[in-house]
Amino acid sequence: MTDTPTPPATAREWQLLSRPVGWPEPENFALVEAEVRTPGEGQVLVRNEYLSVDPYMRGRMSAAKSYVAPYELGKAMQGGAVGEVVASNAEGISVGDHVLHFLGWREYAVVDAKTAVKVDPQAAPLSAYLGVLGMTGLTAYAGLLRTASFKEGDSVFVSGAAGAVGSQVGQIAKLKGASRVIGSAGSDEKVKLLTEEYGFDAAFNYKNGPVSEQLRAAAPDGVDVYFDNVGGDHLEAAVGSLNRDGRIAVCGAISVYNNTEPAPGPKNLARLIQTRGRIEGFLVGDHYDLQPQFVQEVGAWVRSGELKYRETVVEGIENNLEAFLGVLRGDNTGKMIVKL
Repeated sequence: MTDTPTPPATAREWQLLSRPVGWPEPENFALVEAEVRTPGEGQVLVRNEYLSVDPYMRGRMSAAKSYVAPYELGKAMQGGAVGEVVASNAEGISVGDHVLHFLGWREYAVVDAKTAVKVDPQAAPLSAYLGVLGMTGLTAYAGLLRTASFKEGDSVFVSGAAGAVGSQVGQIAKLKGASRVIGSAGSDEKVKLLTEEYGFDAAFNYKNGPVSEQLRAAAPDGVDVYFDNVGGDHLEAAVGSLNRDGRIAVCGAISVYNNTEPAPGPKNLARLIQTRGRIEGFLVGDHYDLQPQFVQEVGAWVRSGELKYRETVVEGIENNLEAFLGVLRGDNTGKMIVKL
């Protein structure tokens, strides 16, 4: 085991200074020096090695009532992180252990041990615990298999399909016996990735024409399941192509996160009557009971190479904000990770 470095007196963290209206701007944030505290009873001090940036964080920058508390102004923001324990005042977690926790956006974090999950850097790369084997992976797994009630033979459409969640949804569907998997993405390069590396049967660039027309061409027999990461015109298109008893799992709506006016809803929802279709939103936090099953099944696919994943890695905490904005722009292929 390598020698654990002595923690510094201060370290950097990102704070929210003001709440963005529309697109977040750099002046809404500040990278500041903060004291590195000694862990109290039942706590550990973690030197973060990888940080996660995710679309849901945009919602936490707003004061609007939501499913998770907004970020507090003038305090460090939060998010998924994985790192090495450099000081421990808790049973069961030792110096040198690696843990997954939710005090990201900073170099060092004092974490309550009961909220930290030990991870094995020998079993998978540490960054994988923020993506393919972490919250994003479980989101894909729970949303497809539980919320959308996927069954063998289903035709599946995934939006944001080259992202961390979407790429995993499509591959899990194929591994579980989908009859056809269709993905949409925002560049021709990503479309190629979906069909050539991730095994999607068809994919299209939503910037190349109306989504509804491209989806009908890619799924002439309709879709049984739509996994929605985008909302807007993609949701309307999916409703238009939904088969009898079709299911739509609403995971995210990245197309409207920075809107200052409410986005219009799909104009064709009445079609759900004739298709007996259903739309259901979900949060990964409601499905942590699936975690052991998820890690066992998906972990085996990752190790065998049957399930492939990509990461877009940005280096340096000073680039954490730019990495987050990049996720909102769709700059990432797969999971966006910040390496410290």
